[in-house]
Amino acid sequence: MKKLFAFSLFAFLLFSCETDSYEKGEGQYSQMQGDFAELTVNSQKQGVSFLTDEGEEYTLTTPATSSWIQRPDTVYRAIVYFNKLTSGMAEAVAMGQMGVLRPVEHWRFKEQPQDPLGVESVWLTRNGKYINMGLLLKNGRVEDSEGVHAMALCRDTVLVNPDQTRTAYYRLLHSQGDAPEYYTNRRYVSILLPQDRPDSVRLSIRTYNGTLEKQFAL
Repeated sequence: MKKLFAFSLFAFLLFSCETDSYEKGEGQYSQMQGDFAELTVNSQKQGVSFLTDEGEEYTLTTPATSSWIQRPDTVYRAIVYFNKLTSGMAEAVAMGQMGVLRPVEHWRFKEQPQDPLGVESVWLTRNGKYINMGLLLKNGRVEDSEGVHAMALCRDTVLVNPDQTRTAYYRLLHSQGDAPEYYTNRRYVSILLPQDRPDSVRLSIRTYNGTLEKQFAL
């Protein structure tokens, strides 16, 4: 059966202020390994294997489940914490879904909010399929509900350089929404690069310290 990818395309990603389920690394979890990965889900909505950004593939000894796995026969973008066993086998300890953005033409957006946020890190994966972002979002609660952020990726243009290579210009859209700025949460988000990719990408993100520009050769 052909796999579907549970990746957002035109809709804004929404982020609440609750603590991420994948924020581990202390106590009993201090010896485990964690990687960004593509998690393969079977027909029973169970994670059965994953492929890391480093190109390592593992089969889970016991299928893993989570409340955010909503679709069967799907590949999810995830952070997987696991104990590595024999070659190619792993025991899942914890999993967290990652938000995934695809570039969308600027004219498709009725609104293009660029509220500032913090940027901890931005990097191109070894396989060249994703640009990962470690983002710092200011959060809080509004009465009894959680504040919600919205995020999307705008493609402004693709320019041909003097050497005939093409550079795509991406801009991160971010709406603070009704979330107050009481404290900071880390969120990891991936940009899924298009199959018909340019030679390079220039990414613009508005931060509290001004606009951050990053360029990646693909």
